Amino acid sequence: MTARRSRHRSAAYAALALGLAGSLALTGCNSHSSKKSKKSSSSSSKSKKRKIIGGGAAAAGAGAASRRVPDCYPSTYKLTFSQQTGPKSHVAVKFKNSTSRDCKLYNAPLLRFNNAKDPLPLSQGTPGHLDGTRITVPAHGYAYAVIPTNTAATKGTEQKSVAVDFMGISASSVTHGPATVNFAEKRFHISVGKSKVTNWSSSIHGAQLAGGVGK
Repeated sequence: MTARRSRHRSAAYAALALGLAGSLALTGCNSHSSKKSKKSSSSSSKSKKRKIIGGGAAAAGAGAASRRVPDCYPSTYKLTFSQQTGPKSHVAVKFKNSTSRDCKLYNAPLLRFNNAKDPLPLSQGTPGHLDGTRITVPAHGYAYAVIPTNTAATKGTEQKSVAVDFMGISASSVTHGPATVNFAEKRFHISVGKSKVTNWSSSIHGAQLAGGVGK
């Protein structure tokens, strides 16, 4: 082999080695860049996830607050009284929730006929010993209570008016009231004597059964 040919081969080997070194360096660089990109993407994904979770918790809290059900309150246009006659005679007390959201009623209505000092006794518990009845009245829905008047003593005489309070969650609390209903103005003919009033019920049938005047 001549000296010229030997020099030519050595130059070719050197070029090949240089090319391989460059390729390896580029591969390492690309690998490092790919790892960096993956880390960055993972970090971004975690950050987004934390934001979504945080936002969801805040939304859930706001939703729970908006779902809190307020107490119902009485007014003359929300309360109706009607007398049923016959062997199962009774006075039905009807409350209408005229608002666009649900409200809560506790135990029974407190009814003071003709400015009486004390309210009508409760047929289920007493003002100091309640049985914890609580019902939710849907928006534009109704609740009912019943006063049995199927004996001469319970029917008594015709009443002129009634003051209505709504009980609160405890025995001594009253949510709102009183609202006074004038029977003459409303053209209601209501006779009540020594009777008792049932707790609130979601249906008139349930209230009648509680008062012992149901069918």
